[in-house]
Amino acid sequence: MTWAPHVTVATIIERDNRFLMVYEEADGKKVYNQPAGHLDPNETLAEAAIRETLEETGWTVELTGVVGVNLYTAPSNGITYFRTTFIAHSISHDQTRSLDTGIIEAVWLSYDEILAIKDQLRSPMTLQIIEEYRSGRRFPLSVVG
Repeated sequence: MTWAPHVTVATIIERDNRFLMVYEEADGKKVYNQPAGHLDPNETLAEAAIRETLEETGWTVELTGVVGVNLYTAPSNGITYFRTTFIAHSISHDQTRSLDTGIIEAVWLSYDEILAIKDQLRSPMTLQIIEEYRSGRRFPLSVVG
């Protein structure tokens, strides 16, 4: 058996001191996460981040940087995720767009609101990457090619 991590992307979008999050059903639980998903064949990491954000939130975004690249092994299934998290700003919102299956709604939450629902986050990486972003961790888009 060949081991291979799942390549995923996520996007941090902050507006008016609030973060765009998705409330979704995953593994039979309702959880919060950044807009995120898997890389599709023949797309770049940046294209995947823009696509996933639109599909999960209805927001069109412009990427402005990268917070980081992280590995996370989910205890629920043993899968290792190789995740690149982008920074973006929101451009426009299509309220009529149907969101991906499993997404309940897209919500804007303050950092304090995110801390208050810490036990409802999809993984520890959700809060970790927000805290890295808030601490000023930023890299240019060119780090991911």
